[in-house]
Amino acid sequence: MANIYIISAPSGTGKSSLIENLIAKDSAIRKSISVTTRQPRLGEQNGQHYVFTNEEDFQTRLKNGEFLEYARVHGNLYGTSKNLVDKELEKENDLILEIDYQGAQTVRDHYPLSISIFILPPNKALLRSRLEKRNTDDIATIEQRLEAASNEISHISEYQYVIINDNFDTALEDLVAIIRTSRLAAQNQETESIITDFLKGN
Repeated sequence: MANIYIISAPSGTGKSSLIENLIAKDSAIRKSISVTTRQPRLGEQNGQHYVFTNEEDFQTRLKNGEFLEYARVHGNLYGTSKNLVDKELEKENDLILEIDYQGAQTVRDHYPLSISIFILPPNKALLRSRLEKRNTDDIATIEQRLEAASNEISHISEYQYVIINDNFDTALEDLVAIIRTSRLAAQNQETESIITDFLKGN
């Protein structure tokens, strides 16, 4: 049975890098590609990192009911395609949804067995430093992202697992461990049926 993994984190926490490295290690897991109205960053490719579109097209897709969840974040719209999620689950591929707490709430309503993980920065000062070193935002935007981070973190109790990304390699090991644990839990359900098969009639 395929699992849905919800991964949320404040901007600048390193969740995208963690997800990329996880997928490189595990060929059985996929990442849902979100549709967004924001402009591509340096190195980002359409259809690989995001599906980049404009506000008008996004609103049309929204009216057509194409999104499992959507949210406006830092002035830009992001949405998860229902069709993409259904296709991956039909293939029995584990699927990562890189979404914020609002999207996570909606996905849990549709998929109650989804596994939710929150990536936490070690402290606010380090998060500010990481945002500044990216050189992608002005000071006002960085302050906006830090304020949004506080709001995101206030919802951390809604998540099953929390990983502190202080050391990247350790955080990645923790993420891999969560994936393995969830798969073992699913395997235990299969184990029960095997045991029942062996013991029936004894």
